[in-house]
Amino acid sequence: MIVLGIETSCDETAAAVVDDDRTIWSNVVYSQLDEHIAFGGVVPEIAARAHLEVLDGVVRGAMSDAGVDLSDIDGIAATGGPGLIGGVIVGTMTAKAMAAAANKPYVAINHLEGHALTARLTDDLNFPYLLLLVSGGHCQLLSVEGPGAYEQLGSTVDDAIGEAFDKSAKMIGLGFPGGPAIEAAAQSGDARRFDFPRPMKGRPGCDFSFSGLKTSVRQAILKTGSDALSERTAQDIAASFQAAVAETVADRCANAIIAFDEKYPEGKTLVAAGGVAANSVLRERLFALCALTGFRFVAPPPALCTDNAAMIAWAGIERLRLGLADDMDFAPRPRWPLEELRVEPA
Repeated sequence: MIVLGIETSCDETAAAVVDDDRTIWSNVVYSQLDEHIAFGGVVPEIAARAHLEVLDGVVRGAMSDAGVDLSDIDGIAATGGPGLIGGVIVGTMTAKAMAAAANKPYVAINHLEGHALTARLTDDLNFPYLLLLVSGGHCQLLSVEGPGAYEQLGSTVDDAIGEAFDKSAKMIGLGFPGGPAIEAAAQSGDARRFDFPRPMKGRPGCDFSFSGLKTSVRQAILKTGSDALSERTAQDIAASFQAAVAETVADRCANAIIAFDEKYPEGKTLVAAGGVAANSVLRERLFALCALTGFRFVAPPPALCTDNAAMIAWAGIERLRLGLADDMDFAPRPRWPLEELRVEPA
């Protein structure tokens, strides 16, 4: 089975061709960073127009790289939400048009499920597994039993982790996007200089909180009494912030491991997915946690943690294997919680 995937939920325009033997034939990503960087964040209207301008070429590029044409494709999967609705509409309508023209199955993919199932593409995991989903708009711990079968164990009570990275980076003066900027600056910084809080650490449960940590970054900057931070201070704040985030997330995951292991003793795997899962310090902290708890730690390569279409194509394969396809009247969704995907695994 060969599936074409399309991803347009935020500021990457992507298309990929993937088969059910877990081979990525092509994976083309067009980044809109240059269009948004002057604004310090993603502008939805600009993002939608950029998707509209380049998506056809990106799809043609992915099919050319894979050496296939539409007759070779067994299904077309596209992100149907959640995301910036303008971009989601562009991808959805393109996928529907191609599927209708070629008489191929169309599959609407939940963007979060794309992230959730990526480790099955990269590492051939069995269900169930524990999932840490960390991105610009989400921070959740879930048990994954199969496509459409998710149980939330914890979530953020305020800011998403990626939002905390972006806003902290902006305050420090590191620019956008914040995750890579903070990680790069932190490599030369002293993570012990600023004693930032570890929100929720030591508390029962698996929920997260990042607003207080973000406030602490602002207070540390104000205490310097300077309008512009020195390079050294900026690096130290970045390193201290990153260390606090990693320690906080590991603490929440430790609680989730206990809860997950009680219900699924055969699972023994923690998967980290989403854009923030590309952070090397977070990966190291979670790897160490799993070594202590007897769990296997799995994180896709960084290029497959950030938004891409290979994960969308793979999620399409997972659903088509179960005989699931969508009608042409599917409506793109700006919000689409994983818990609304009620599909029993085969």
